[in-house]
Amino acid sequence: MYGKAFAPEYQGALTALSVNSSLTDVLAAASEQLSAAERAGQPSEVARCGLAVAEARRRLGQVEDADRAWKASYRTAREAGDTAAMAWALWSGGTLARQRGAFALAWRLLGLAAELGEQGGDIVVRGYSLAGLAETGRIQGDYDAVGRLHEQLLAEARKRGEARHTVWALEGIAQMHRNTGSYDTAYAMFEEAAGIAAGADDQRGRAWALRGLADVVSVRDGDMATALGLLSEAEEICKAMKLSSALAYNHKMRANVFYRAGRYAEARDYYEQALARFRGMSEPRGEALARLGLTKSLARLGRDHDVTLAELAELEATFARIGLRHAREMTARARHELGLAGAVPRPAGTVPAPVAADTIEEAVR
Repeated sequence: MYGKAFAPEYQGALTALSVNSSLTDVLAAASEQLSAAERAGQPSEVARCGLAVAEARRRLGQVEDADRAWKASYRTAREAGDTAAMAWALWSGGTLARQRGAFALAWRLLGLAAELGEQGGDIVVRGYSLAGLAETGRIQGDYDAVGRLHEQLLAEARKRGEARHTVWALEGIAQMHRNTGSYDTAYAMFEEAAGIAAGADDQRGRAWALRGLADVVSVRDGDMATALGLLSEAEEICKAMKLSSALAYNHKMRANVFYRAGRYAEARDYYEQALARFRGMSEPRGEALARLGLTKSLARLGRDHDVTLAELAELEATFARIGLRHAREMTARARHELGLAGAVPRPAGTVPAPVAADTIEEAVR
């Protein structure tokens, strides 16, 4: 039913690159082709090679370089009058914005990318951009708003036999089920995603699905050994492909598994590793989540209650500022879990609404 997974963000002279290519290899090939296209005076090719540079740098955690790369790709595509390439550049920028915790900017850029994709007749970038909007809302915890969009994109991906997008949609919906306590449904969807990814040779998608399975096995069944085995398999994929962000989230999940098993010292060590990785790639969402786990672990290991309460208050304010509804609720649960409920009033704050797109020029400024 599903064909082999492909990477539509690798375009022009880079279409031969595999979805499983090491990101360092992608960056080297894209940089070489970018220079060649510049020498040949081919602006559309420059824009498309620049997109691959931006995506490789983003996934490697080189966020400042990625930011410069997607903007350069957009400007070159605009000068060439290549609407589809402009859309792809905005998609990359929106994805980077979400990774950096700038959710309002992510909504803006991804919305513009979807519009340009439709104008340029590129249904793939339009689909990727809508998927990006759905993922942004899901990460913020706005399940009611984006649940139907996830289901719609899953149906479209299944109809077209697009393995990579089917896997993505399954994982997103599974995560929402997991977060709302429907563990069996979440497990089944993560399991299907892992199977489709394996059949389509989508190793990145498989790594994320294995992480999801490990999470459910840990929280539902208390099966630490199986969970750690799944995470070890996913970690090998992350290391082989140089998936910096995925590896950091893998380590955070390993810490979660140890914490749930009452092995707080090991949890602390892995939260510290994940925290260092997130800080190294300027990923505030992951950093805050790792800090929350570390705070809980240190509390279990005897840390002073006042220090713990202060840290939880700071984290709750951070989650509110970033716009992470589900994560903010996790800090309240942490107080109850640690026997500290009611000791500190919850700070005011609301999840910011998506910022409407004004002009493309304003968004890429």
